[in-house]
Formats: sequence, structure tokens, C-alpha cells
Amino acid sequence: MRGFIVCALAGVLAAGCGMRAAAEGPVLEIKTEQGKVLGKTINDGKVRAFLGLPYAAPPVGDLRWKPPVAAAPWKGVRPATEFGHHCAQGRVFADMIFPDAGASEDCLVLNVYTPAGATAKSKLPVMFWIHGGGYAGGAASEPRHDGSALPTHGVVLVTINYRLGVFGFLNSTDLLKEGDGHAGNYGLMDMVAALQWVRANIAKFGGNAGNVTIFGESAGSFAVSTLMASPMAQGLFHRAIGESGGAFGRLLASGSLEESAAAGQKWAEKLGAKNLAELRAIPADKLIEEASKKGAPFMGPVVDKRFLLEPVADTYAAGKQAHIPLLAGWNRDENPALAKNLTVAVWKEYAIEHMGVHTDEFLKAFPGSTDAEAINSALDYGAQIFVGFGTWRWLEAQVKTGQAPVYRYHFELAAPPSKFHSGSFAFHSDDIEYVFGSLDTRPGAVWRPEDRTLSEQMMRYWTNFAKTGDPNGEGLPAWPRYDKTGGLIHLDAPITSGPDTKHAQYDFQMAVPERER
Repeated sequence: MRGFIVCALAGVLAAGCGMRAAAEGPVLEIKTEQGKVLGKTINDGKVRAFLGLPYAAPPVGDLRWKPPVAAAPWKGVRPATEFGHHCAQGRVFADMIFPDAGASEDCLVLNVYTPAGATAKSKLPVMFWIHGGGYAGGAASEPRHDGSALPTHGVVLVTINYRLGVFGFLNSTDLLKEGDGHAGNYGLMDMVAALQWVRANIAKFGGNAGNVTIFGESAGSFAVSTLMASPMAQGLFHRAIGESGGAFGRLLASGSLEESAAAGQKWAEKLGAKNLAELRAIPADKLIEEASKKGAPFMGPVVDKRFLLEPVADTYAAGKQAHIPLLAGWNRDENPALAKNLTVAVWKEYAIEHMGVHTDEFLKAFPGSTDAEAINSALDYGAQIFVGFGTWRWLEAQVKTGQAPVYRYHFELAAPPSKFHSGSFAFHSDDIEYVFGSLDTRPGAVWRPEDRTLSEQMMRYWTNFAKTGDPNGEGLPAWPRYDKTGGLIHLDAPITSGPDTKHAQYDFQMAVPERER
């Protein structure tokens, strides 16, 4: 094999001294609990990447719809220079691109990115990313989750895959019997297995297992709020960041175990499966096809009495969630559909049709005396009924019982046009490339100086929070604590901060049951 070993070379980790030459540049050999892995350098040598590392055994065959089990050890050195498979899924979102080995159920892998100068003595903060996609799509390999930039701010970044859709969240009566009364939430348990892998191995890569920040967007943010409530995850992380989502609203919220089990059983029987062995023998593509059809049961988190002992909101209300610093928020235009072609008259008609006897209360909270005011109210309401209100409830719950600092943001910079988005909105998922410093991975976008400035500021805020539990730092606009001042930061150009001026909107949604609107 062509290469060289130079143990004295700067930046070589104490865990392994094999530095070899490769097409991508020097790569480093690390010994994990499962075996040795060989990574590569990226970003002009500033970052080391170790890709496609198994954190659990392939959940195939008899392991389909079972909690994750430990990955098998291997002999020799495992190449870790390419992404593994992304988890089997349907075509859920057009803007999701996967430059990896393709779809498979054999997908429980993670990626580790470290600063080039990190050593086993560095004990750098660890940032653990959970991708979004409605618990039905997505992967760590998406270019917008690229790990080239964040580690240059002095952190170790871990990005993970987890089981999705029918493979991650199917529940049935037969599965309940097999699991002694527990079923579902396999995708969430995958996250716990990945966190356990981090605890066992991350020091070899220069990370501090005693300072792990979990962060995610959309379903990944729902997962962060849920992990904070799960007894299985306690002690595996120390800070949390949620971007656009919390398991406190109607979307992706945990449902009834018994109801989902009955629905899942009925669905499985329609496939002709007489037992779990026959269900596990059905090809993955067929399951995905059937799960995407109209009438298929919702497959998402449930109160399974194992990962979740009770609804997430109940755990927070009782103060039994993780008492850790939280940074969370959402984007201005998460759901802009209501604002399309909107006028004063159209907004009033919407209020009458959807709010009934609560119309006056609604228009007081979401006024529309001018077309511009109606559009702004529609953007606010659309964002809140999608993910904003649940995120706000999460923040409020942590303030009340979390016994730790809480920081809140509102992402407001309207994006330039790109291949999948028309521009002029701070849309759902728009923040991801800013957080990762991966703006140039968005197809067709022509970025402005203000975009790059905001991305740099957000990377610093996020990594400062991972380091200390406080996003503030030298040269950054001050970010007030939400738990102390009720204030939030407006991530825009320029960044500003101040009190929350829209509390009446949340009060309306708290006061008026969802079934009445």
C-alpha cells in the first residue's frame, strides 16, 4: 500500500498514529471499540472526516423493527472516506440530495468531523446533528449538512442516519406482543445508540463525551425535544439546540400506543402478512410503496412505555426532562402558503371560515387592517401552526421547569432564489446552510455578503453555545437570555434583539382549543 506513517506529524491523535496518503489528502487511522477506521482530510486540510462508521448492527432480517443492537467488530482497517447508505425511504422532498451509497435498511452509520489539529487530549465540545425530514426522509449525507466548516470553530461534529418511516416507527399488535408491551420508536432509539457510540468513542477523535450538544432541524428538532424527555437518553448529552420544531404541538407529536398498534396491525394484515416473520420478509421497496398509499397509518413517535413513559409535554410539566441549557427558535416564513395573494378581505374571510365564534379574538391577535398587515399576520400564523407554536411551548416548558438557561431566536433573513425555492422567504429549513456554513451547496443560489456574514455569526453562536451553554461571544451582537428577559434575537441583516412582541398570538392558541379552529 502506498503511504507513510509519521507519528510525530502535527495533529496525529494519540489513539492511532497511522497517517497515510490518499487522493483526498492525508488521512488518519483511529481505533474505535469496533475496530480501526481510516478517514480523510477535507476543506484544504483544515478538517478530518470519518464517514460511514457503523454505530449499530444493520437492522435487517430478524432485527427489522427491533431496538438497535451493537455493531459487530471487524479486523483490519475499515475505510471511512465515503458515506454509507442512507436509510430506506420514499421520495419525500424534492430538495433532498444524497451523494452516498444509495438507499438501504443497512444504514445505521454516522460521520465524525474533527479539526485537523485535534488530539485525544483536546476534549473538544461535540455537536451531534439529527437531520429533519418528517421522520420519513433525509440523511446525514445531504450536502447542506456538510461538515467542512463547523469544526473549524473548535468543535467535533457528528452527523447520523436513523431509521425512517415504516422501518423506524411501525407499531402493531404483534410487535407489542413480541416486545412485552413495547413497540415503535425504533428511529428514536437509533439516536440513543448513536449517542452511546459517541460516549464510548468520541475521545479518540478529540471530542469530550462530557460536553455533547444535540441539535436538529424540523423532525430533528422534534427529536431533540423528545430525547430530552426520554429516560433512555438521560446523561448522554449536556446541551440542546432546536431549529423549527418541538413535540408539543399537533405535528409529529407522540400518539396513543394502542391506537397506533391497532392501525399498524390492520395495515400489516392487508399486506397479507400472517405473522411478523412474513412481515419481515416483505421487500423494503414494497413496504415503502404500501406505507405511502392513502389510508396507511401515521408512523411516528408514540408513548411506548420504554423510550417515552408519557407524553413529552407531561414530562416537562413534571420537571423530569433533562435540565440542560436550551437554544431554540423557528424561521419567519415556515409556511407562507396562507399569505399568497392575500388582502384584507381575504384574511377576514379566512378568519370567519376557520375561527367561527373566535373570529374577533383571532383578528385581534393576528390583525389585518391593511394588506401588508394581513400578510404579516398570515406569515406568523402559518409558521406557528406548522412548527412555531410547538417550539414556543417547548421553550416555555423548559423555562418553567428546566432549571437551566434558555435562549430563543427568530430567523428572518429572506433567502435569494435557488433551484428549489423562489426566494423572498425565510422558509422552512432555510437556516440549515447558515448553521453549517454550507451555503455553496444550495443549488442555484447566488449568495450576498449579508448571507455569508449571517452564516459566520450563526456558526459562532451555535458553537459558542456548544462550548459553554451561552451563545454570546466577542464580536457578536448580544443575545439576551429568554428565561431572564423574555427577549429573543432576530437573525437577520443586521442582527437585532428585543422583547417578544407577539405573545398575544400564543395566548390565543393556548386559549382556543385546536379543534375549535
